[in-house]
Amino acid sequence: MTRRNRIRGTVLSLVMAVTLIAVTAIWMAMVSGPAAAQQTAKPTTEDLRAGKNFIETKVYSEQDDQDTLKLFDGLRVSDVTDGLDKVGLTNVMLMSPEIHAAWKDTTHYKHRFIGLAVTARYVPTNRPPAPAMETKLYDAWSGKWYSELSPEPFTPLIRKGTALVIDDAPDSDVGTIGSNNIMGWKVRGCVGVVTNAGARDTDEVATEQMPLYLRHVARGIRPGRNEIESVNRPIECGGVLVRPGDVIVADGDGVVVVPREKAKEVAEYAKGIMEGDKTGRRGLYKKLGLPEDDSVR
Repeated sequence: MTRRNRIRGTVLSLVMAVTLIAVTAIWMAMVSGPAAAQQTAKPTTEDLRAGKNFIETKVYSEQDDQDTLKLFDGLRVSDVTDGLDKVGLTNVMLMSPEIHAAWKDTTHYKHRFIGLAVTARYVPTNRPPAPAMETKLYDAWSGKWYSELSPEPFTPLIRKGTALVIDDAPDSDVGTIGSNNIMGWKVRGCVGVVTNAGARDTDEVATEQMPLYLRHVARGIRPGRNEIESVNRPIECGGVLVRPGDVIVADGDGVVVVPREKAKEVAEYAKGIMEGDKTGRRGLYKKLGLPEDDSVR
């Protein structure tokens, strides 16, 4: 082997080594992303026996929340999906298509929303339902269940721009969400609600035009059906990890979740997709003699 060939071989080996290091670093960053729990101390057996959360909840300021929401202003699920592809999260953060809009406004798109997750988890109860009883006794029984077993302790966490995401008991036919409490959440600043189970009063919710995304219609009240398990912890909804503070984008295409640490990069790319799409469709509207609508303005 000539000296020149030896030099070429050495250079090639160095390039390959640097490339391998770079690829490994990228891969490690991806696998240690949203779902990875970075623990500084190994939990003891006693810690584990008492219950241990491995994905911690990060707390964001209201100003940080508003700055993040501005990045996503006007973006659609399709734009954000493209942005997630760009950052290497292809199909990772898309909720199941089973999670769909309870109602749609195809003129002004009032069913669409962009918010920041506050989470709650309800689980099926293992307690017996109420037997037949006199009205006052039944009202007292159900009232105690609402206040002690299945309350809404997440309500104080709702603020301007909140997206309430609920992991519920889908086989219990329980309407944790209804036309009354959903409006109470709206008053506090909630912009939309997502559940992997059901909701009731869906006709009224549509009339109220509060954005709601669900798997199916449900009918029963919470007493006798579910119990609150946790609030503002990482949950699963529609097959996707949702952490408090993550960005939730929902429209007629479904629901997508953006890990908070990827929000700026995803939004910047998605914004370019949206602007290009609107520009192209405005030109087509003009050629077809169609008046501009909210989708291209």
